[in-house]
Amino acid sequence: MQSVYRGMAVAFLTALIPWTFWIGAAISSLFTLRRGLSAALPVVIAVALPSAWWWWQGDRVPLASVTLTTVMAVMLRTRVRWGEALIAGTALTALLIQSGLFTPQDAMRIIGEVRSSAPQVDQLLSEYAARGVPIDRLSALMLAAVNGWMALFAGIGCLILARSWQAKLYNPGGFREEFHQFRLSGRDLLLLLGVSLLCALVNLPAPALVAWVPLLIAGFALVHGLIGMRSLSVFWLVGFYVVLVTTWPTLVILLLLLALMDTLVDFRGRLAGSQH
Repeated sequence: MQSVYRGMAVAFLTALIPWTFWIGAAISSLFTLRRGLSAALPVVIAVALPSAWWWWQGDRVPLASVTLTTVMAVMLRTRVRWGEALIAGTALTALLIQSGLFTPQDAMRIIGEVRSSAPQVDQLLSEYAARGVPIDRLSALMLAAVNGWMALFAGIGCLILARSWQAKLYNPGGFREEFHQFRLSGRDLLLLLGVSLLCALVNLPAPALVAWVPLLIAGFALVHGLIGMRSLSVFWLVGFYVVLVTTWPTLVILLLLLALMDTLVDFRGRLAGSQH
C-alpha cells in the first residue's frame, strides 16, 4: 500500500502466472477500497492486462473476476453495504451470462463430450429435446452459467480477502465484526427476487441463475456470526465447511433457507437481545 508501483508489479505478475490471478485481483481491490477507483486505476489496469491475455487464450474467469471485484469494491467503498455490493456483482454477472460472453467458443464440442461421458446427462437432455426445448441453447446457457458462477465466487472471494487485509492494516478486528453482522435487507431480497422473476417472464433466465449467490454469502455470514456470538472454537467453522462440501447441495439449500429466514427474523439480533 505504500507504493502504487509495487502494487502494480505484484498484481501484474500474479495475474500472469496461472491460478494466481486472485492475488492480483485482491490487491487491486484493496487499493480500490482504500484509495478509490481513480487512484487505484493503475493497479487495476496492471492486473487486467494479463487477465485479458488469458481471456484471449480462452479462460474468461480471471478478467471477469477482476472486473467483478473492482465493481463490488467501488460499491462497497461508496455505499458501505455488503448487500448492495454483492447485488452489483451479481447483476453484472447476469449481464455477462445473458450476453453470451461467458459461453465457450467450443461450447458444442464440450456439450458433446459431456453427453458421451455422462449417460445421465445425455438422457436428461434427450428428454428435454423430446419436449421441444432447444437443447443447444440450454446447454450453452448452462456452460455460461458455470463460468459465471466461478467468476462471481472468485470476485467475491477477492473482495473478502481485500477487505480483511484493509481491516488488518487500518482497523484490526473490523472485518470480523462487519462480516458477522451482514444480512440481506428486505429491500435487497425483494430486488433479487423481483428482477429474477421479471427477467424470467421475458425469457431472460440469467438473473435467476445467479440471484441466489448474495443470499448464500449472507448464509455464510449468519453461520460465522452465530459461532462468533457463542464464542465457539474455530473447529466449529471447520466442521461446518467439511459438512458443506460433503453434503452438497443439501446443506447449501438449507443455508439459503436460513439466510432467507434471517432477513425476516434477524437471528443474531434476537440472540444478542436474549443475552442482555
